[in-house]
Amino acid sequence: MRAFAKRYGIDLSECPEVEVYRSFGEFFARPLHPGSRPIAGGEQVVVSPVDGVVSEAGFAAGGRLVQAKGIDYPAAALLGDDTLARRLEGGAYATLYLSPRDYHRIHFPLGGRILGWRYLPGRLWPVNPASVRTVRGLFAANERLVTILETPVGTCAVVAVGATIVGRVHAFYDPSAPPTNRIGARAQARDYETPLPAEKGQELGAFEMGSTVIVMFEPGRVALDPRLAPGARVRVGEAIGAAP
Repeated sequence: MRAFAKRYGIDLSECPEVEVYRSFGEFFARPLHPGSRPIAGGEQVVVSPVDGVVSEAGFAAGGRLVQAKGIDYPAAALLGDDTLARRLEGGAYATLYLSPRDYHRIHFPLGGRILGWRYLPGRLWPVNPASVRTVRGLFAANERLVTILETPVGTCAVVAVGATIVGRVHAFYDPSAPPTNRIGARAQARDYETPLPAEKGQELGAFEMGSTVIVMFEPGRVALDPRLAPGARVRVGEAIGAAP
């Protein structure tokens, strides 16, 4: 664990000592010390759900998201839900890449209520920049878990995308939400009769290895921060957009 941290430049001062982790998977999904990531205030202010780098950000024009220059893909394929995709068509989105050095827990970008989730089995292609530039439809092909939220700025989808040797995304809000990378897994969906409460900045779940998170919003409800250009670094709790 210490060798991995040294290799990737991980700041071990932010988390408990490595001796407390029973496995490398636990270390990879490590928590941070309380207060390490201040959460920007404002119920209509969107915060970054992860530490990572912006891969792409923009608007899902025609229900399609940009993966990389010259490559786009349909939101319906990513979400596995045509109705949800239509609701989010034309809305803002941001694709955030987590490298091995990053903190790998996912947080709620807004407060509100959890309406349900969609689990979509698939491949486990690498999601590093080289793969994103060359594998068409990568994010809609890989295994993923979609969390659907009702927020002060409308419906929001948080998509956790698996990758090589990832395949395990744990949803802390619901132990029944299936972990990814299960042999013979089938697509599953759950809509809650009584939606679950969600607090902005609260932990949503964790990757056991690094990958990508995509956040999507309803059209006209969120204006992204202009600094969300490809290559920009973000951290949990930083404001990345707000109601216009």
